[in-house]
Amino acid sequence: MNLIKSRQRVADHGEVFTPTWLVDTMLDLVKGETERIDSRFLESACGSGNFLVRILQRKLASVEITFGSSEYERRQYALLALMSCYGIELLEDNITECRSNMLDVLSGYVCLDKSDDLYGAASYVLSQNLVHGDALTMHTSDDQAIIFAEWGYLGKGKFQRRDFRLDALAQSAAFSEGTLFADLERHEILVPVRTYPQMTVTELASMGAANDSGEMA
Repeated sequence: MNLIKSRQRVADHGEVFTPTWLVDTMLDLVKGETERIDSRFLESACGSGNFLVRILQRKLASVEITFGSSEYERRQYALLALMSCYGIELLEDNITECRSNMLDVLSGYVCLDKSDDLYGAASYVLSQNLVHGDALTMHTSDDQAIIFAEWGYLGKGKFQRRDFRLDALAQSAAFSEGTLFADLERHEILVPVRTYPQMTVTELASMGAANDSGEMA
């Protein structure tokens, strides 16, 4: 694997990609969490997804072990595994490639094509979870505050979404240690900026279609 795209990008952005063997070694330090389907991970400089792709692959292996005998549950929990992966990336081509790589992993696991609602739902989730922006300023490329969706699976094909500002999540770290979105009720600053009705895979796919057409999602 080539660890750089160009010397100019290294000079301008310090861009160097982590080799797969080192990614796996680092993830093995938190092996249990990488294999928990709903354990959330945020990569603040995700590049083209070296870490997030391997995390998703580990989560999908757990989905197969736990839900492989039920095609319906397998699909729902595979989407939940994807929903638990978050990234921020400064360079637009990298974030586009990261979304594509993550979608390819999910599509390969559940044998999706573009006409499948799960494909559309996954595309929409990736558009929300993988952000083109700057983790240091906590702003998107168009200078808006980064907002992340907290996703949950309620069972029977229903998903719940609440949106939180990244700066509020970061501020909560001053009060306690924890994972992304952990112990949200403890702090008044962690009030969701928006709470959505429960949604199915089909409804998530519809939101993605509306988002792609430029309509308000």
